[in-house]
Amino acid sequence: MSIISVKSLSLILAIPLFEDLSFTLAVGDRLGLIAANGRGKSSLLRCLAGQLAPTSGDFTRARGTTVALVEQDAPAALLALTFRDAVAQSLSDPIADFWRVDVTLDDLSVPLDLRDLQLGALSGGWQRTALLARAAINNPDILLLDEPTNHLDLTRIGLLQRWLAALPRDTAVIAASHDRAFLDAVTTRSLFLRDKATRSFSLPYSQARAALSQGDEAQGRQFENELAKAGQLRRQAAKLKNIGINSGSDLLITKTKQLKDRAEKIEAAARPAHKELSAGAIKLANSGIHAKALLQLNDAAVTTPDARPLFMTGQKWIEKGDRVVLLGRNGAGKTQLMNAVLRAITTGHPAIKAPPTLVLGHSDQSLSQLPPKATPFDLVTAFKTGDVLARSQLAGAGIRQDAQNKPLAPLSGGQKARLAMLLLRLQQPNFYLLDEPTNHLDIEGQEALESELLMQGVTCLLVSHDRSFVRNVGTRFWLIDRKRLTEIDDPEGFFTSELAP
Repeated sequence: MSIISVKSLSLILAIPLFEDLSFTLAVGDRLGLIAANGRGKSSLLRCLAGQLAPTSGDFTRARGTTVALVEQDAPAALLALTFRDAVAQSLSDPIADFWRVDVTLDDLSVPLDLRDLQLGALSGGWQRTALLARAAINNPDILLLDEPTNHLDLTRIGLLQRWLAALPRDTAVIAASHDRAFLDAVTTRSLFLRDKATRSFSLPYSQARAALSQGDEAQGRQFENELAKAGQLRRQAAKLKNIGINSGSDLLITKTKQLKDRAEKIEAAARPAHKELSAGAIKLANSGIHAKALLQLNDAAVTTPDARPLFMTGQKWIEKGDRVVLLGRNGAGKTQLMNAVLRAITTGHPAIKAPPTLVLGHSDQSLSQLPPKATPFDLVTAFKTGDVLARSQLAGAGIRQDAQNKPLAPLSGGQKARLAMLLLRLQQPNFYLLDEPTNHLDIEGQEALESELLMQGVTCLLVSHDRSFVRNVGTRFWLIDRKRLTEIDDPEGFFTSELAP
């Protein structure tokens, strides 16, 4: 039974986002919504939630259908409320139904000591959980999730996956996400949102992506064949035209026109294979270094900011070409080890050694290396690139010319992430320290970053909760467990333990 029917929907904001979009959502569907940054995923969800009017087309909901949208960020008005009150606010009768708040928070495993804290004092992950609770507490028929795994660690992603699986079977879900492993785990259908000719498959992400690629390749071959056929008809027409003129044959002249008309119809009907407009290139550099070990950990003590001991590293090293992934639960000390390595490279550390020829490229998950009041143009030209090259590089990173001389603050997360990668490349590093580098990147950006890490033979120490990214780029894996740093063969055991109930 269909509960949403979308017909010929189009949306134009600053630019055309999509047109002639048609699909249906059935009771109990689990639909993954996939598109590059800025291609209209959030806008489509807002249309379906009734918060944004489409430019043309329409959609209908079954009578009595209720819809709840979980947006990416908590509204400023909620940040002063406690966790409980922020959730209770979405109830139609917050006094009579207040008991439902704690039931919902129990389902989402929200610790008791967080429930009376101000939402603004909590992490982005807990704020995201509060938004999810606000939507779920009213038992909607359709749940719309906009990047639901952003800011969540693996444990919370596992809980979210189990929570979605436990929803009533007739609850439909549309999840817009760049987390490939999450999409594979929770969806059974995939919709690839495009400006034209959106494609839908009754398959989870990875299988749907393979089918999409095959379809695009087949369409590309058909397009080439049709153009070749049209070209052949035009050559025949030209040949007959010459013969007809020389012989004075009206029949041949008529035949020539028929051939040209057929060629024009074939060319008009031919559709090229879809090519996604890039949201910006991601390229990395890997300057040379002769030292074998780029980083040595000599039983370094890793502590909290207030000097409480977390763990000892033991004897560890990172050699040229190693891509070491640091794994561990939240609070285990991943960030503190990354900070200790950063300090060791920049100012020195008695138990963490780096050769003097090491050139660091560093990016943290909040992109704090990007000053919000600086302009992209100023940041790039600081590397003596010259004005013309700087503008070209910024355009290649997805920063339009009208935004290049304005402060960074209004840029999207994806644009800032690509700018951060551009600045890293300009530093010409030979060692990368990357904390959640795929945050804010769409799937296209994630794959581009993966490709660069592999092609350039980059040496790096990185932290990521993105399972697909870790599997694709990691060559070595360090696990913080029971206050010890140990090397393990692969990350799968850790993933399984973190995602399990």
